[in-house]
Amino acid sequence: MVGIDIIKDKCVGCKACLAACLYGAINLVEKKAVITDKCTLCGACKESCRFSAIVSERDERQGSDLSQYKGIWVFAEQRYGKLKPVSLELLGKARELAARLNAKVTSVLFGHGIEFLARDLIAYGADQVLMMDEKWLGDFNDRIYGELMTDLIKEHKPEIVLVGATSKGRSLAPYISSSLKTGLTADCTGLSIDDEGLLVQTRPAFGGNLMAEIVCPHNRPQMATVRPKVFKPLEPDYEKRGIITRIQKEPIEGLVKLIRNIDNAEGQSLTDAEIIVSVGRGIGSAANIRLAGELADALGGVLASSRPLVDMGWMPYSRQVGQTGKTVAPRIYIACGISGAIQHLAGLADIDTIIAINQDPEAPIFKVANYGIVADVKEFLPLLTEKIKQAKKA
Repeated sequence: MVGIDIIKDKCVGCKACLAACLYGAINLVEKKAVITDKCTLCGACKESCRFSAIVSERDERQGSDLSQYKGIWVFAEQRYGKLKPVSLELLGKARELAARLNAKVTSVLFGHGIEFLARDLIAYGADQVLMMDEKWLGDFNDRIYGELMTDLIKEHKPEIVLVGATSKGRSLAPYISSSLKTGLTADCTGLSIDDEGLLVQTRPAFGGNLMAEIVCPHNRPQMATVRPKVFKPLEPDYEKRGIITRIQKEPIEGLVKLIRNIDNAEGQSLTDAEIIVSVGRGIGSAANIRLAGELADALGGVLASSRPLVDMGWMPYSRQVGQTGKTVAPRIYIACGISGAIQHLAGLADIDTIIAINQDPEAPIFKVANYGIVADVKEFLPLLTEKIKQAKKA
């Protein structure tokens, strides 16, 4: 049995579970309830059944000893020997959580020629680093990395596992959680420990209109992916001591063969940018986006956009800021023709200065902006760009 199942001998076909299911995931076949693949494992059907005909895999685990799971793990994502900033951000948060649990923080590092990174991980907060430095781990593969992580988790039994919500992390974490049959909360924007010692995982829900707090009380490890730029890394302490354990395992074959790497040629990453000029519907047309691009070039910044422009095909997804795009934390964020819907604001983290340009004085973006300019961006941007160019020449 996986998830939720029906005990046919107990089911009387009363249809109570059909009424309780919000997802239409139960059918009645020959007067017996049948769970379909629409099931989200919410458990509402089980609670509605007066005949105890619905059981879940959770029931079988209630008696398992969760006390054997200890410590917090952070997956250290790296590329070409450079750690992703989100890994260091997670180490900082893990130290805070570990203080509440009186636990140790372990970082897991895979790759080739990356042994020197273990020292950095300890300096940024890890008590221990579990490292595999092998040639066959040089390129990320979610199946290979997932199998290794799953085996290590089964062996060491961490209580919490944190992964960055990057493109790699979003494929790795589900592989691990599904293999271990435990919960996973994706794209978290907050983490804390409650009075019972459970990891409270906070993320936007229902289109960003509310923040959901999610816990995983019955299974271990508790798993979450966290957006970049949500937390700040600790100041590195290279005097800090820790344990570096090198692990060796037999090579694992992947289902996908990497032929060659093609680097992203779209310029500086949004998550690393110090200045971002972002465009919204108010820019008017795809041709007008160049006006924002010229301002970004003049400032030495990066061009970004809200979701509507990506949906219309005017901007690539890699440039999208918001709940379903990137979370950014530049020093300066210039919102050009962006109304400021809550879904877009969810992508703005710890920003020093937000400058909003919009011809609608009632636009929500002005409520969060440090400076607001009521103007048509198509007319204002060329003037602003020219002023900046003149100031540079002076």
